[in-house]
Amino acid sequence: MSLHLGDTAPDFTATTTDGDISFHDWKAGSWAVFFSHPADFTPVCTTELGRTAALGGEFQRRNTKPIALSVDPIEDHRGWAPDIGEVSGTELNFPIIADPDRSVAELYDMIHLGEGDTSTVRSVFIVDPDDKIRLTLTYPKSVGRNFDEILRVIDALQATDANPIATPADWTPGERVIVSPALSTDDAKQKLSNVEEVKPYLRFADAP
Repeated sequence: MSLHLGDTAPDFTATTTDGDISFHDWKAGSWAVFFSHPADFTPVCTTELGRTAALGGEFQRRNTKPIALSVDPIEDHRGWAPDIGEVSGTELNFPIIADPDRSVAELYDMIHLGEGDTSTVRSVFIVDPDDKIRLTLTYPKSVGRNFDEILRVIDALQATDANPIATPADWTPGERVIVSPALSTDDAKQKLSNVEEVKPYLRFADAP
């Protein structure tokens, strides 16, 4: 199944380390970071899930719930969880989906064909409170994800949803933003602060 930005994230039911869930009900009213990892008891995945646990407060401040998936059974997830806590210094504080029949992985196209196995690659889906897919990323199995970038994207999406702006390259919260092309310069000066026209199509303003 091919999923695109703006599509409704497919709903599913699954067994997780926090019990059985329905995805849409579990995230109701929240953003979600839904990400897959290749396998339990593997080095890169241990660092990634540990980093996610350590960022629990940051996700909470953004009204965002992380949830992970691999094709391992629930017993393996539960056996691996203490390692994540020991390595990262933060106990697992979000659910890991058990997907041994690969039904959810296939629903979200998380299997990388041609890699010699049927484990999931490092897919990321950011899903908004309306269950719409707002960002997708896919990393190869050998490359760990940058979770600071995932937080930055959530900040940018939330800022641009709330205001008539876009964010420039390498933007981080508090930096100058770009005025939406749909907004005239005169209107921008009424809605935003310190509007600067660099080109007719490129106007900067202070972050709202």
